[in-house]
Amino acid sequence: MTASATNGSPFARESGPEQDPNRWRALWVTLVAGFMSLLDVTIVAVALPTVQRELHASAAQVQWVVSGYALTFALALVTAGRLGDALDRRRIFLLALGGFVVFSAACGAAPDITWLVVARLAQGLAAGFMAPQNSALIQQMFRGAERGRAFGFFGATVGISSAVGPLAGGAILALAAGSEGWRWIFYVNVPIGVLAVLLGRRLLPRTRPSGRGHVDVPGVLLLGLGVLALMYPLVQADSGGLGRLWWLFLLGAALLGVFVRWQRRLLARDAQPLLDPRLFTTVRGYAVGAGVGTLYFIGFSGVWLVFALFYQRGLGFSPLRSGLAVTPFAIGSASAAVVAGRLVDRFGRLLTVCGLTGVITGLGGAALLLRFAPLGIAPWTAAPLLFLGGIGGGFVVSPNITMTLREVPVRMAGAAGGALQTGQRLGAAVGTAALPGLYYLALGEGDDYRGALSVALVAALTGMGASLALATVDWRRDRRTRQTRQTRQTREKCPDEVAHDPLHSRQT
Repeated sequence: MTASATNGSPFARESGPEQDPNRWRALWVTLVAGFMSLLDVTIVAVALPTVQRELHASAAQVQWVVSGYALTFALALVTAGRLGDALDRRRIFLLALGGFVVFSAACGAAPDITWLVVARLAQGLAAGFMAPQNSALIQQMFRGAERGRAFGFFGATVGISSAVGPLAGGAILALAAGSEGWRWIFYVNVPIGVLAVLLGRRLLPRTRPSGRGHVDVPGVLLLGLGVLALMYPLVQADSGGLGRLWWLFLLGAALLGVFVRWQRRLLARDAQPLLDPRLFTTVRGYAVGAGVGTLYFIGFSGVWLVFALFYQRGLGFSPLRSGLAVTPFAIGSASAAVVAGRLVDRFGRLLTVCGLTGVITGLGGAALLLRFAPLGIAPWTAAPLLFLGGIGGGFVVSPNITMTLREVPVRMAGAAGGALQTGQRLGAAVGTAALPGLYYLALGEGDDYRGALSVALVAALTGMGASLALATVDWRRDRRTRQTRQTRQTREKCPDEVAHDPLHSRQT
């Protein structure tokens, strides 16, 4: 019997059955699938000019190839996580992965822009159903220090997939020469996805239904409409959506407010909410971790689009060369994220603070070099600083995911992971809309590409600075809590020594 069953608290620590002997091999299946779904957020960006030309699409139509995927991805996350908790994470993961493969093939075979946009919307929906099962399966399969290591690999996957997207897209376009080469950006998912499905059927553990399979349909509608209202102006930013649809932000905030009240009402009636509000008020570290992740992704996600614009349109780099220029960040991130998973239990939130400091230092230094160093060598002298930023990024994503989700009961892991990733997707949508917009605004009708890059990177660093401030406050609070606990334990163990300590007497 679990601890939660004995004390009635849904947030008590749980003791699971024996760990699955296939857990590490199963982890790699989920990581490969997660890598594909997150990579597809950014990999398509470098192919948009080719897609627009070959399919005779307008700029507004081709933008939906990227933004439509991000939109449906975010809309599905919390509902998919709840369904995984209530039913069978393995089944939902495999169905979603199979759908992702089918819709990837549909994208590659698209005869026109309408077909491509519809297939990308479906592909994003499949990715959104798959993503929360990844973190939930990690919590189900791993415990203790092993869970930190597993989340380390998961964090590395999240960080690398975003940073390496432009490089992967450029490499595919370079290898698949010709007007139809862009289709292989989607086709490459098919053989990898089919292999992942076959291995997943064999290795992934089944989930026992929780016995409370009811899904909060009004909650699904309220949350979905609220997220849609917040994201739609952002995905329409390139066509004037921010100025024309600003009122949707107010509507979205109102809908999310109603959603929170509805969830609390369900709790009061002892019903099962879509997203338990006590995750944010009772589970240690969840609310702060969600905030840190959202703020970080505002700056982190848009940076790579800005770098791609600067290198390709400002300096005339090819997509492949542009991707290679930012590869040091991905290498640093991959290296640090795996190590960070082993250190999170020892250092906690301090890892995030140090990581954010490293990201800000690395990207800030690279921005200065790209602004003032001789143009011929600036991209290559910036590489070491991007590597430093990547190391910092590896100490942000992985520890933050671990600390945010480690106290969440396994039965609620899907919904909690979905909510965490929804915040990250919202942050990414803000960043990918705002930073290129600032870049173009600073560029104006001129050709000061370096000045425009500086403006956009300063905005990105501002978002990361806000994340650093929140993480620092949480770290200092945790440190005070530990010191208070240690002092109390010392007094309980040695009351006579403490009572006769002259320093203690003066203080009291």
